[in-house]
Amino acid sequence: MVGPGTGIAPFRAFLEERRATGAKGANWLFFGAQRSRCDFFYKDELEAMQQQGVLARLDTAFSRDQDFKIYVQHRMLENASEMWNWLERGAHFYVCGDATRMARDVDNALHEIVRTAGGRAGEAAAEYLQKLKADKRYQRDVY
Repeated sequence: MVGPGTGIAPFRAFLEERRATGAKGANWLFFGAQRSRCDFFYKDELEAMQQQGVLARLDTAFSRDQDFKIYVQHRMLENASEMWNWLERGAHFYVCGDATRMARDVDNALHEIVRTAGGRAGEAAAEYLQKLKADKRYQRDVY
């Protein structure tokens, strides 16, 4: 799940439901915002979910906490091999948030992960992602 800023909203509810129903399967969330100090929405709740095992991974990207900007797509690329392994094991990939830049950048990063970690060049990478979409394993709610 990739939900920077207010894009966290559906994933928070998604994780709460999975916790309440005891759903099986690992959950990985990429959350980003400008500053961790004041923009880390639901920090305590998300960290508690991680401690409880509801969230297997919580990767954050705060673009203004250092001299250079770090966004969720950078965190994805840092974890390319593991993301590829999750996809190959049947993971679903969800994106929610800004359609103008974030969703495009996340899509580009996902293509790069399929190319590099998955070893699928050009059309093969595009076909892989198209299959994820057709199988409803890659879904976006962007605005």
